[in-house]
Amino acid sequence: MERLRLAIGMTLAALVFLVGLPVQALLWLATRPVDPNLVAPGRFLRRVGVALGRCYPPWRLRLEGDWPEQGGPFVVVANHQSMLDIVLLSRVPEEMKWVAKQELFDVPWIGWMMRLAGDIPVRRGDVGSGGAAMERAGAYLGRGMSVMMFPEGTRSRDGRMLTFKPGAFRLAIRAGVPILPVVVSGTAPGLPKGGLAVAPCDAVARILPPFSTEGLTEADAGALRTRVRNAMAAELPAPKTDEGLPSS
Repeated sequence: MERLRLAIGMTLAALVFLVGLPVQALLWLATRPVDPNLVAPGRFLRRVGVALGRCYPPWRLRLEGDWPEQGGPFVVVANHQSMLDIVLLSRVPEEMKWVAKQELFDVPWIGWMMRLAGDIPVRRGDVGSGGAAMERAGAYLGRGMSVMMFPEGTRSRDGRMLTFKPGAFRLAIRAGVPILPVVVSGTAPGLPKGGLAVAPCDAVARILPPFSTEGLTEADAGALRTRVRNAMAAELPAPKTDEGLPSS
């Protein structure tokens, strides 16, 4: 039964992509001349992400918390447990441009859709690529569009939060916009790192209150990073030992 359900889900996911790309391309053609932020094709891709999450019902995905009433733009930061995070975070109700590894943009179909959405590729370990990505992100923020980043830079293998890199925090301080943390938990079992296995999971993305950057300089980026990471870590379930008990 599970194999049949998975086969049906994969078929539905393929159909979502097959139909989604030409529709998104039409939205891009219609709105690109008047909207440099590409809101319509971006929001369409996020709706595709939501649809993908529904193709496999054993993935129970939900969003908690509200987008701040003050509105954006924000530098949104989320911890990274699984590729399923992308599907889960597509449920965030506001458009934001994603900074993601170049390899995703090189994948046929999904990479094309990310480019049409105006998302931002970055080649890890390439200083020039990182600088160009931050410049594009800053331009979006200057036009009132939020930017989404995974400050760990890669997925955690066990769900524990890795060290945060400083780029997102420097970007927010330079742009004079708040950091908006989103805590992801429960996605790792659904699509584990290092393989193609798919399994049931119960996952949630929780929007936390924003952190102001008012009055901060780039010298304060390290302290800001620590405060944000501590707040996010406090929202994660306690890691388990092999015996299933919380670790000390």
